[in-house]
Amino acid sequence: MPRRSRSGLAAAAITGALAGAVARAGYAGLTRRPPGGPASWARKNHRGEPVTLLEGPAVAAAAVGAAALAPGLTARGRTALAIAGTGAAAFGCYDDLAGSGARRGFRGHLGALAHGELTSGAVKLGGIGASGAAASLVLGGPPADIVVNACLAAGGANLLNLFDLRPGRAIKVTLAAAAMLAAGGLTIRPGTSAAPARAVPARAVPARAVPACAAAAPAGAALGLLPADLGERAMLGDTGANALGALLGMATAATLPRPARLAALAAILALTAASEVVSFTRVIERTPALRWLDMLGRRPAAGQ
Repeated sequence: MPRRSRSGLAAAAITGALAGAVARAGYAGLTRRPPGGPASWARKNHRGEPVTLLEGPAVAAAAVGAAALAPGLTARGRTALAIAGTGAAAFGCYDDLAGSGARRGFRGHLGALAHGELTSGAVKLGGIGASGAAASLVLGGPPADIVVNACLAAGGANLLNLFDLRPGRAIKVTLAAAAMLAAGGLTIRPGTSAAPARAVPARAVPARAVPACAAAAPAGAALGLLPADLGERAMLGDTGANALGALLGMATAATLPRPARLAALAAILALTAASEVVSFTRVIERTPALRWLDMLGRRPAAGQ
């Protein structure tokens, strides 16, 4: 492996390790002194057992902070990541604390809005869309790129949240998406033009390693609290899942060429549309390989 490639992977590893350490420290601090008291963050998981949502703010803060320091990105790229992640976390937190959960999915929230009911979920969807658009405008580029990049951030935030239904699932999807983003960077040919914010000094992080560095922030933060999530002591909630998804979407926008971004957006839209008519949990449970991955590290289901 070339020396510069090794240095790029090392930079990604350091970014991820930093994010994980900050996430664990933040979670420990929040559980000792939870804002508003423990009851504000207490929920029941799929087993009906108590968990805390404090994992979400810890993961979001660590991921956004590490993304703002991601090697290889310009100041504009880092700012775009920070805006997308912070906006998604803030509106996700609002829905976590104010939402009832009675309405779910685009159809549920938009249907309620059509009947004059403004749900917390609808506020969240609008807010994440607005923060994704703001981040995309900061990132810059032609109008078509601005639209695609905004949709990547908002769509990524919404899609990842759809997987936060079982212990560890959303984090495993985060790790898989980060790996695909890093692999996508390896396919960039020298001299290929990517997003406007991906300007890398020749003696710093090599261009092919920049997507890995950007992806390492959400991946590292999520991995840092995977044990608490798998142990069913805590869950990401909307705060954490929306933030991780938005960061992955904006990292894609800031580091990959347009064809790769369009492919990623098509996948996000297809999966989001599918979620309105099929249950991801049922599909996973009926597919042996997916079920094995989903159960990896988890407590067995009741009766097993």
